Amino acid sequence: MRSSLRLARPLLRRAQPPPPARTSALLLLRPFTTTKPLPSSSVNPSEVSHFNALASTWWDPHGSSRILHLMNPLRHDFITTCLSSSPSSPQYPHRYLDVGCGGGIFAESAARLRTTTSVIGIDPTPNILAVARQHAAKDPALTEEKLRYLSATVETLPEAEREGFDIVTCFEVVEHVDNPAEFLDRCGSFVKPGGWLVLSTIARTWTSWVTTNLVAEDILGIVPKGTHDWNKYINEHELRGHFRSRVGWGAPRVLGVVYVPGLGWKEVPGSEKIGNYFFAVQKVV
Repeated sequence: MRSSLRLARPLLRRAQPPPPARTSALLLLRPFTTTKPLPSSSVNPSEVSHFNALASTWWDPHGSSRILHLMNPLRHDFITTCLSSSPSSPQYPHRYLDVGCGGGIFAESAARLRTTTSVIGIDPTPNILAVARQHAAKDPALTEEKLRYLSATVETLPEAEREGFDIVTCFEVVEHVDNPAEFLDRCGSFVKPGGWLVLSTIARTWTSWVTTNLVAEDILGIVPKGTHDWNKYINEHELRGHFRSRVGWGAPRVLGVVYVPGLGWKEVPGSEKIGNYFFAVQKVV
């Protein structure tokens, strides 16, 4: 089995600037076969430790997760566009699974929608999950039936939930896992026929290294240092190739977005080739 997602990560250390984009593309040509059992979890312990340390400021709109708070409205807009683009999309109300939910920025907002039946948020980071539960408890409308958080990964989520969700989301997550191809396959297994797998991530280019690693983390400090590993970024064409090689998925929808200081996130057509972007695929009925 070939997997462009796992082939595409250059063997560089984060402290080094990335090579030209064509070098990364050449790495896709190297053969790959899976000869060992799949790992029990795609979770990287160092990533869990890093995000645990950010738990206390997760809901501070001016804190370490400020960029995520500003991105949240675009997440909802993108999902709405996807749902309306296909007549076979699931009808309202919807059931969500938010993978890598963190402190619940998206999960809470989705649970409050009148078009939502329920939201399950899963995350392997205990400190952040505690923050998510504490914040949700402040709103009496967010009952256990409406919003539930589980200390789990996609690998440990019960098989009973397979194909149980209208919308499965994993925002700013896939670039933090160790085995993205297997991770996405597992996420996709929980999508109902006609439902959508929706994610956001970052392209692996010179531009993204400068903006996310050098400027955002090292110079401006608007993102905590160590948040991004450029080697784990995934290009949009690699995701397309991954889902093209899997049976049962429709043509992807993609939206490039750019963070503009002082203005927030803006849709910029074509920017998915160089930086942050949303990506969604519908499971064929």
